[in-house]
Amino acid sequence: MTEAPAPVLIGDRLEHWARATPDEPAITFADQTWTWAGWHDRIRRLTGALRDKGIGRGDRIAFLDKNHIGCVEAVFAAAGLGAATAIVNWRLADEELVYVLNHAGPRLLFVGAELAPAIERIADRLTSVGERVVVGGAQDAYEPLLASAAPWDRDPEIGPDEVCTVLYSSGTTGKPKGVQLTHRGLVAHTISGNGDFKFERGDMNLVAMPLFHVGGSSYIQIGIHNGAPTYLTREADAATLFAAISAGATHAFLVPAIVAGAFAAGEQAVAVLGKLKYLGYGASPMPYPLLRKALAAWPEMKFIHVYGMTEMGGVVTSLKPEAHRDSAHPERLASAGTPIEGVRLRVVDPATGKDLPPREPGELWLASEQIMAGYLNDEQATAETITEDGWLRSGDIGWVDEDGFVTISDRLKDMIITGGENVYSPEVENAIAAHESVAEVAVIGVADERWGESVKAVVALKPGTDLGAEELIEWTRSRIAHYKSPRHVEFVEALPRNSTGKVLKRQLRK
Repeated sequence: MTEAPAPVLIGDRLEHWARATPDEPAITFADQTWTWAGWHDRIRRLTGALRDKGIGRGDRIAFLDKNHIGCVEAVFAAAGLGAATAIVNWRLADEELVYVLNHAGPRLLFVGAELAPAIERIADRLTSVGERVVVGGAQDAYEPLLASAAPWDRDPEIGPDEVCTVLYSSGTTGKPKGVQLTHRGLVAHTISGNGDFKFERGDMNLVAMPLFHVGGSSYIQIGIHNGAPTYLTREADAATLFAAISAGATHAFLVPAIVAGAFAAGEQAVAVLGKLKYLGYGASPMPYPLLRKALAAWPEMKFIHVYGMTEMGGVVTSLKPEAHRDSAHPERLASAGTPIEGVRLRVVDPATGKDLPPREPGELWLASEQIMAGYLNDEQATAETITEDGWLRSGDIGWVDEDGFVTISDRLKDMIITGGENVYSPEVENAIAAHESVAEVAVIGVADERWGESVKAVVALKPGTDLGAEELIEWTRSRIAHYKSPRHVEFVEALPRNSTGKVLKRQLRK
């Protein structure tokens, strides 16, 4: 791709391509494509509209909708005024929406037409939203807003350490926390993450993950950084994904469930998804049998497994394409790869705070320019998460081998201690997932009068298969230590997941 100046703010590269390649395609959404110059003009108009509404430095706006080009435009436009955009999970229930919107404190709310009735139901309980703009539908006010606004360039006083995006944690352990991401952090993430996704002229970036997740909002920046056109989907349904790939999409970041869905759909779906040149996957582990099947089905595809978190702006480690095909080290397929450029990682004993040697499990601590500015309106949680010398406590248990490859064992709070022994659920889950009758599995700890906790597996079987609990337990014991094997098995139709594909273990425990 064409060389471009190093960015400082998130809008720098988009502005560069608007000058350097004004008439080339920049983004496709809802069957409409905009050039770099045309897209930049829309963002400048939205910047002017926000300015006319009094939005300025230190303010927040919010966007509530399924994926929409307006959400990306709002992030750039507000950031150009020194304001931040809170991108809200559109799957939230009414009570959750009230909490998040009141916590974020936006002065202006963009709301998709599909979500407008939900906002109407809770409108009298929203404490800061002064104005609402409906996006899409028969009552669309978004496009008229852009058409009537005068273009406005961004404030030249904006600095890299100003917050530009607020994303809310999934809330699986309590009330969601607003993660404040800065220009500096997002630019650092884009540059570091760009090392794995190689773009060439003619490539196209497919963005299907929800924009309220870093897998959507941070990943979209990588294509923009490279001057590659983006294909933004409203949702990650099969028909839309296949349309995007048929339109020329070459790079994508998807959750493993979508890959599994392609294989379940048959040869045609596998063939279409196989047209991708690069496939990044994360947000939840890809079961080993599925990964092996994908590697075999798509021998030319470059796979990238990423591990990350919202508090670090996205990716912190990656298992690179060459590691996926390294026959000399097949065990590395179970790892999350190595830290990406600019990320430092330590494995720390949670009890003592001391660094641990290779292959000894401990809490992963991270440091990088990518790190969040802190949790919005929550100094205590910020202090509990970020140390005084700038290390972020991930809350994840893992270990590092002698070559620097990181293996994620579990969430710190999800670790099962049975009879004084630590059990890391992914190891048990991988053993159970290898059974030919198992579609998906989650392992949790349950109270046990004798052992303190015992291991329980919640299992969904493949259609048309039959498997008993005792049979599965005995099968598992032939693969892992007896104390790690489940004492209890519960069969369900499907595991509960949040909007990004993560299994809701807290819900299972309830």
